[in-house]
Amino acid sequence: MKIKTNKIPEVNYDLICVGGGIMSATLALLAKILQPNLKVLIVERLDKVAQESSATWNNAGTGHSALCELNYTPEDANGNVTIKKAIDICTQFEMSKQFWCYLTQKGFIKNPERFICNVPHHSWVMGKTNAEYLEKRYKSMRQHFMFDTIEFTRDIAQMKKWFPLMMHDRADDEIMAASRIERGTEVNYGVLTEQLFQILEEQFDTPVYCNKEVLDVDPDNTIDWTVKIKDTHSRETQHFDAKHVFIGAGGGSLLLLQKVEIKEKAGYGGFPVSGEWLVCKNENIINEHNAKVYSKAGIGDPPMSVPHLDTRYINGKRELLFGPFAGFSPKFLKEGSNLDLFKSIKFKNLHSMWGVFWHNLPLTEYLVKQLSMNFEDRMNALRTFVKDAKDEDWEILVAGQRVQTIKKDEFEGGKLEFGTEVVSSEDGSITCLLGASPGASTAVKIMMEVLEKAFPEIVLSENGKKTLNEMLPFWNNDVTEAFFDEQLKNSESTLNLTTAKK
Repeated sequence: MKIKTNKIPEVNYDLICVGGGIMSATLALLAKILQPNLKVLIVERLDKVAQESSATWNNAGTGHSALCELNYTPEDANGNVTIKKAIDICTQFEMSKQFWCYLTQKGFIKNPERFICNVPHHSWVMGKTNAEYLEKRYKSMRQHFMFDTIEFTRDIAQMKKWFPLMMHDRADDEIMAASRIERGTEVNYGVLTEQLFQILEEQFDTPVYCNKEVLDVDPDNTIDWTVKIKDTHSRETQHFDAKHVFIGAGGGSLLLLQKVEIKEKAGYGGFPVSGEWLVCKNENIINEHNAKVYSKAGIGDPPMSVPHLDTRYINGKRELLFGPFAGFSPKFLKEGSNLDLFKSIKFKNLHSMWGVFWHNLPLTEYLVKQLSMNFEDRMNALRTFVKDAKDEDWEILVAGQRVQTIKKDEFEGGKLEFGTEVVSSEDGSITCLLGASPGASTAVKIMMEVLEKAFPEIVLSENGKKTLNEMLPFWNNDVTEAFFDEQLKNSESTLNLTTAKK
């Protein structure tokens, strides 16, 4: 795709999207499909799109559909495994697949295999208590049609078939359990984001303007908002009027939201967490593992710490990653400033920030432990998964920067939000996306919520309803077993995935 870096046309816009990631790409494309004559402007601070949270190496690439992520299936006080959140996440990811299918069937996406492929999803645990939990999870999930192809085993011989690399040097008396769902996916969100922006430029005359930094968003008496944008090369500034503004700038969203004059921003803060992966360099080892294997976070550790050994497909090459390992940087973006965290602390969110610190001491302890880890400590963590892992076969790669959302809470002062949070003005004319996982996987559902708030007249029009029924069959519809099966088979065929529910 061609990147626009020249002066932006000075017209009144219906929608300005801040940030060149998966969220802005999805929102802008949904909006243009529903109403092609909308005037949409997309700006990105860096010289290319998909360089921060959407970048291939900066996220796990798991199509988060709750097939293997144990934090979506917690145990309640009575020891029962609840799968309500898993059903919700699975539905949202399938909706994303429906959107990608629509784009493929319309001829906008030519080769879906460039960004999505089948990689089986597994959960794997060690120890008697964890094995009992995983079996209870399996029994709960197989009762629901979204997960009824799930398999479970405590047998090492079976695990050797599922993920042989992890079974090297295992003793027969080791207590382990694993589950598997074959239809799991691996997604290259960087490539997908680039394709979505290419469609916007070529099919809807809506390019991305790069090297453009949004300095401020102010209310305007004549329209709704005035957006101040600086060219990072020429330093020239321009002002644009817009009816709606979407702030989807990853970790940078919070700092911009704090400049916007809406009451809904009160109390929001952020805590930056950087990430690292161990990446395999040995082709023989990489080729022995074709799976995404998620385990349980340690007691008291946050959901973002869930360890996983993942097959990835990046730039046409198969890769193998293990992690994540958390780090700390005061930057809110990988290409941000060391002053970001300090700039974000305001009088109105100080109570929230302090409350989170005081009530999340285990998180602080976890981060301190992570920061103190050296390469050998990380390799020892990997050896829980791959017993015979050798230092020379692996290297550290710095991943993306995440900002965990801090939200005011009347009881604790503030609390951490580990999902994604949409902050919106009362009239829906400005929306801001905060948070992280499952993020990219559920982008379509999240951006449809933004569209409902910003453009209800489009979404609720006869043409809007008709297009949405074709484009997103699950949107505002009950998902029955037959309906789910039908859509799963459609995505298998359209996206060239090799397995689906039988």
